[in-house]
Amino acid sequence: MNKIILWVIATLISAIFSFVQAQTLSSKIVDSETQKPIPYVTVQLKKKGVITNEEGRFSFLVDKNITKNDSLFISCIGYASIERPLSEFTEEIIYLSPKAIELNPVIVTNKNYTAEEIIDLVKDNLSKNYSSDLSKKRVFFRDSYHQEFNKTDYTFLKSTIEALNKNFLDSVLRSVPKKSSYYTEVLCDLYGNHEEGKQKMHLIKASELYDKSNELDLTMLEEKFNQIIKSNVRPDSYFKIKSGLFGTKIDGEDFDEIFEAKIDSTDVAALKKELEDKKKREEERKTNFAKYRKRSLAGMMRHLFYMEDSRLNFINKSRKYEFNIQDFTYLGEDAVYILGFEPKGPADYKGRLYINSDDFAIIRLDYENVKPLKKFSLLGISMNEFLGKGKMIFSKQINGPYNLRYLEQENGTRVGIRRPLKIIEKNKHVKGRNKQNELSVKLDMATIGVNKHEVIVFDTESLSDVAYEAFTENNSVLPTYMPNYDPEFWKGYNIIEPNQAIREFTSQEEIVK
Repeated sequence: MNKIILWVIATLISAIFSFVQAQTLSSKIVDSETQKPIPYVTVQLKKKGVITNEEGRFSFLVDKNITKNDSLFISCIGYASIERPLSEFTEEIIYLSPKAIELNPVIVTNKNYTAEEIIDLVKDNLSKNYSSDLSKKRVFFRDSYHQEFNKTDYTFLKSTIEALNKNFLDSVLRSVPKKSSYYTEVLCDLYGNHEEGKQKMHLIKASELYDKSNELDLTMLEEKFNQIIKSNVRPDSYFKIKSGLFGTKIDGEDFDEIFEAKIDSTDVAALKKELEDKKKREEERKTNFAKYRKRSLAGMMRHLFYMEDSRLNFINKSRKYEFNIQDFTYLGEDAVYILGFEPKGPADYKGRLYINSDDFAIIRLDYENVKPLKKFSLLGISMNEFLGKGKMIFSKQINGPYNLRYLEQENGTRVGIRRPLKIIEKNKHVKGRNKQNELSVKLDMATIGVNKHEVIVFDTESLSDVAYEAFTENNSVLPTYMPNYDPEFWKGYNIIEPNQAIREFTSQEEIVK
C-alpha cells in the first residue's frame, strides 16, 4: 500500500510541473522543429521573470500569491510567444514554434530603411530608450573561471641549496593543477547608476564552488618550501631576483612569516592578539569579497553598449563598422530588424543587433572579437587577450525606457614566460663575499585563463538621490564553500540555472570519499 501511495505522489508532482508544493517552476525550452534547446528565452509571471541558460533551462521561484490560473508568458526573438495559465504546463519540456515572417505592408513601403539609417535612428533614440538614472536592481551574478597550464617546461641550471634540487622543483610542477575551475555565485541588491564610484551593494547570499584539495596540496608544498628556506637561509639576508637584465631586491623583513615562531599556548596575551588578528582578517575578507564583486558588476555596467566610453563602440563610433540588414523577425508582436556588423578597418568586433522597428531600441546584441584585443611580448614575457565576446538583452518598462535583463561577458587570455630566472641570497653582515646561495633556472611556461560573467537583473526600481545617500553598505556575507554543486543552496531564490558543467562539478576530495 505504501508503495502505491508513493507512486501516486510522485506522479502528481511530475504532472503539476514541480509547482504546487515546491513553489518552484522548472523546465527546459526547446525548438519544436529542431528539438534543440533555446537559450536566453524570457519567462515572465506577473511582470517578474527569468531567462533560460545556454541549455534552455530555467527555474522560477513562484510567489505565494500566485495561483495555478495565473498566466506564464514566454517569449524569444524569432519564435511565437506563449501565454497560458500555469495549470496547462504539465510537461517537463516546453516547445516554442518558429514564427513565420509576414512583413507589415506599412513597414515595407514607408519604412524601407537602409542599415545605416537604422543605426542613425538608434543613436537618435539612445537617451530616450536607456536610462542612466539612479536605481535599485536585484541581481544574480555568476563568475566562472577556467585555467589551464598548457606549458610547464623549465631547465634546471644551478642550486647551492641541496634540498632545492631538480626533484623538488619537479614535485612543485606536479602539484600545480594543470586544469582548474572556480565558480562564484552572488545574489545582491545593486544601488546607483553607471558612473564610476556611484554604486553601493547589499550582499544577500553567495557561494564558491571549486576543488579545495588543490589548495591544500599547494599549502603543504608551501610549508615544505618554507621549511627549506628556514633551514638554509639567514633571517637577516636579502634576496636579488634576476630575470635577464633586470634585478629586484627583497629585504629579509618580507620573509618574516617564514621565520615566525609558533605561539606559546600558555601566553594569554599572544593568544588574544592572534584571535583579534584572525577576527580582523575575517572582517577584511568579507569587505574585500563584497568590494571585488561590486567592482566587477560596476565595470560591466560601465561597458553597456550605449555608454560613451564603452569599449563596445559599434554604436557610438559606428563609422568604424559596416552594417547590413540580415533578417526581419518578431519578439512577441514587436517587429525586429536583425543587423549584422563587422569592422571596416582596425575595429575589434563583429556581431548582430536586434532592433525594435517601432522605437529603434536595441533589445539584444551579440558580439565577438575578430582579432586579439590586447597583445604584448617583450623580453620573454607575452600576453595575448585572444577572446572577448558576449551578449546583452533588454526589456521595456511600461511607458518607460528599457532595462537591462541579461548580460554575459567572456574573456580569454594567454600568458607566457620564456626567460632565465635567478634567486640570489646575499647577507651584508657576512665578511668577504656576501653571496650566500643561488637558485638558477630557465623557464618556458604558459597558461590560458577564460573568465565568463553572467548577470541577470530581476527587478529594477527608481531610486532618489536621498534614498541612495541614505543607504549604508554593511556587507557581512562570506561565500559558502561547496565541493560540488548543491541544488538546495539557492532554493527559494531566483537565479540563472546552472549549466551541465556546474551541475556535474565534483572535487577530488569528494571522489576520494
